[in-house]
Amino acid sequence: MKPILTLFALLFASHLHATQFGDAELGKIKSPSCVFCHGATGVAVNKSYPNLNGQNAQYLYQSMLDYKSGNRSGPLAEMMAAQLSRLNEQDLKDIAAYYAQQNTQAH
Repeated sequence: MKPILTLFALLFASHLHATQFGDAELGKIKSPSCVFCHGATGVAVNKSYPNLNGQNAQYLYQSMLDYKSGNRSGPLAEMMAAQLSRLNEQDLKDIAAYYAQQNTQAH
């Protein structure tokens, strides 16, 4: 019985850890405007846009927060701020989780 409980505890703990940051399935649903520049799989359609596939979820989340709050600048900062303006922090976490899980070999 103890090995079964240990296995259950490990599986449950890994599930909690995986879902604490964001829900990738919801992120896929919440990111329809992202695909126009960053592609459905996180591979940018234009070389001037960054690839998001396989990036660290926390990095993606922080980048979106920075664009949204005006703390990140650059040629596309205003457009990014506008795209992110209607999304809340959980939306951003979900989108970050979605792109972070994308296959980095999808080039």
